[in-house]
Amino acid sequence: MAETKTYVTTRDWDAGASELRSHQGVTFSALDLCETDVRGVEFSDCTFRDARFNCSRQTDVAFLNCTFINCTFFDATFTNCKMVGSTFQQCTFDIMTVEGGDWSFAALPRADLSSATLTGVRMREADLTGARCHGATMRDLDLSAATLTAADFTSCDLRGSDLSALDPASAELRGAIITVDQAVTVAMALGLQIRD
Repeated sequence: MAETKTYVTTRDWDAGASELRSHQGVTFSALDLCETDVRGVEFSDCTFRDARFNCSRQTDVAFLNCTFINCTFFDATFTNCKMVGSTFQQCTFDIMTVEGGDWSFAALPRADLSSATLTGVRMREADLTGARCHGATMRDLDLSAATLTAADFTSCDLRGSDLSALDPASAELRGAIITVDQAVTVAMALGLQIRD
């Protein structure tokens, strides 16, 4: 966890901290961002503990090397945001939407993303170990070099996503939706020979 320099609550946020365009090394405690619209702000090496992002809209926001602990993202929307190097612990993501942006090196081990929708997101080398993506929409994602061990993609829409890092023997893929090209990638990962 990053060493923090400042401690901010919802009262501080409403009293003017929300006007700042950059936050570094800040601990946000029980921050209530429900139904807010946040744009063009950068958070670097910050910690969010018990924060609520429910029904919020985050656009062009950067969360760089941040730590999220016990945060809720119910119906939150992230558009062209950066979560590079951020870590999520004991967070909930019910019907969260992520459109575009860069979540490379993000750590989401055992995250329940089953009702989430992610499209066009760069997630290179992200940690999705044991992630529960049953029924999720995860289309056109760059998952190259991602850690997908023990992830559950049952009935997940994976069309257009880079599955080159996927080991079909170590993940659950029953009923997953993929394209013909992706099927070839999965077959080759299983060691099958594809011939006319």
